[in-house]
Amino acid sequence: MSANQGTRAYDAVIVGAGHNGLVAAAYLARAGRSVLVLERLGHTGGAAVSSRPFAGVEARLSRYSYLVSLLPPKIVADLGLDFRLRSRTISSYTPVERAGRPTGLLVGGGEARTRAAFARLTGGEREYAAWQRFYGMTGRVAERVFPTLTEPLPTRDELRRRIDDETAWRALFEEPIGAAVEEHFEDDLVRGVVLTDALIGTFADAHDPSLAQNRCFLYHVIGGGTGAWDVPVGGMGALTDALAAAARAAGAEIVTGHEAVRIAGDADGAEVTYRTADGEGVAAARHVLVNASPQELAVLTGAAAPEPAEGAQLKVNMLLTRLPRLRDPDVDPREAFAGTFHIAEGYGQLAAAHAQAAAGRPPAAPPSEIYCHSLTDPTILGPELAGRGYQTLTLFGLHTPARLFDHDNDAVREELLASTLAQLDAHLAEPLADCLATDADGRPCIEAKTPLDLERDLRLPGGNIFHRALSWPYSQPDTGRWGVETPHPRVLLCGAGAVRGGGVSGVPGHNAAMAVLEHDRHQRN
Repeated sequence: MSANQGTRAYDAVIVGAGHNGLVAAAYLARAGRSVLVLERLGHTGGAAVSSRPFAGVEARLSRYSYLVSLLPPKIVADLGLDFRLRSRTISSYTPVERAGRPTGLLVGGGEARTRAAFARLTGGEREYAAWQRFYGMTGRVAERVFPTLTEPLPTRDELRRRIDDETAWRALFEEPIGAAVEEHFEDDLVRGVVLTDALIGTFADAHDPSLAQNRCFLYHVIGGGTGAWDVPVGGMGALTDALAAAARAAGAEIVTGHEAVRIAGDADGAEVTYRTADGEGVAAARHVLVNASPQELAVLTGAAAPEPAEGAQLKVNMLLTRLPRLRDPDVDPREAFAGTFHIAEGYGQLAAAHAQAAAGRPPAAPPSEIYCHSLTDPTILGPELAGRGYQTLTLFGLHTPARLFDHDNDAVREELLASTLAQLDAHLAEPLADCLATDADGRPCIEAKTPLDLERDLRLPGGNIFHRALSWPYSQPDTGRWGVETPHPRVLLCGAGAVRGGGVSGVPGHNAAMAVLEHDRHQRN
């Protein structure tokens, strides 16, 4: 594409070919609109990709985002996606040492096994009964809230009436989630397991008055109307590959290596200036959908930048020659690692880690959670690796805000990785290092990404995986009808920073497409 070329015109130009942009492209193209998708990188998928991070090793890992809960089945059905999810039979395992012996809490494998695991840990029935009551409550909320994500935004009062449970509303929407956790549960480890869903990618204390932790918790328990987190068969890239195929099949044009640099528009339409290796071009559109962060939207439109975002996670990918043995003799590693393996995530440990990080110090005992994709879906491994019993591990560290890495990203990354793995080793019967595979150059198959790495690689503002603090799933004075509107009448935000964005959901992409189609219907009438 040469410089100074003529302007091309479309019904919609979409900036960014991450999963939300591809959802929007597929919906609009299927509705008969002409669609151009501009992607800065050399591939589609954004953070929802599968890649081979280790030289000469045939293992396709979900390198960044890695589990699916918030993707509505409606989107999969509407777009005819060739994509499957697989359930995990084990929800979680949390090891701990009590009375001088290794033990833990295994959740999953049927009600009887879970009940017995609670009794083994706590010595009675109380905590399991509380668990049933608490997650019965969140399950009822999930059933009522999840379907609203692909509808126009309800008001706060409308959502409250829809939930129709004042106890649940108070616990999840009005009081810090720590109050509900402490009211329902007594055991420190059980409290910590519950609280972790409030802290994924969110740097907050259980009693933070901002309720950022409540919003995070809500999105982690409403997915699919059940709160289940499933494994994408073939890795996360299977979803975005299916979305790109659906969009192209419907007529959308997707071009990579095209970086949007400016958006200008008025009440009648907009123009997107983009840059390629060969020069600049301009695409005109009746609507522009931006599948990027609010910060990037501000840069493109020349608006004032929103409040800075900050990520708070350490993402680690590993390939093992075998799963490590556990110190807890009653749990099979193939079950412990199949679900979410919680490390240093007792309630007190989480509070201590937050306090240390808030004071500017890396947590002494970094909390994290691990799961093994290949136990549920071995297709991401080449036949030889699968036949030899190799396994993947994905680790997500909590309470590691971007500010900790500002001084020396590389040094703090290595420090936190070492201390995080030391916390895991404390519950293993053999060092994890003894199980790590090596790549074609003889290096251990392990990579770690800090918030600053994610900002550099993916343009996530501050490394925040949600682009900014998660929002309540109801309307505010400035949210618009679908939660994707911006001050520019023909420019919509369809990325994770939209209302009801965050996670691999496709919801902002769907809602931006619906806003465009609704606008066009009103224009015709």
